[in-house]
Amino acid sequence: MTSTLEIGAKAPQFTLKNQDGQEISLASTLGQKVVVYFYPAASTPGCTTQACELRDNINSLKSAGYTVLGISPDEPGKLKKFKDKEGLNFELLSDPDNAVQNAYGAYGEKSMYGKTYMGTIRSTFVVDEKGVLSNVFYNVKAKGHIEMLRKQIGF
Repeated sequence: MTSTLEIGAKAPQFTLKNQDGQEISLASTLGQKVVVYFYPAASTPGCTTQACELRDNINSLKSAGYTVLGISPDEPGKLKKFKDKEGLNFELLSDPDNAVQNAYGAYGEKSMYGKTYMGTIRSTFVVDEKGVLSNVFYNVKAKGHIEMLRKQIGF
């Protein structure tokens, strides 16, 4: 597994294409608090649960000053279908070569049903207004993700 990040570290910068093919950079969010979450694949049951929890709580997050960015290895076209189908109200970003996932330590060895493979590790990072990590969560659960965030960051 790639090395993990810790609270107080500078958030690795990135520029990725969103669901509409437009480039979105973390640098453009400087001065805002950002929840960056990594998920394995659009339109799968766990990822849909997680995304819909964020969707349903976006007003609380925004009221507390947070922007949400979801990142997966999916291509923009698949992200667009996912966003439209689920009515998601935040940006989904495409990281097909896993470069940003690697930079955040959100890509590595996983195991399921006794098989090991490389893939996205469901992870969430909170970046403060200065671009520093204020919270780091690896191996988060899809269901209950929003409650965990609510307890940890108090929105």
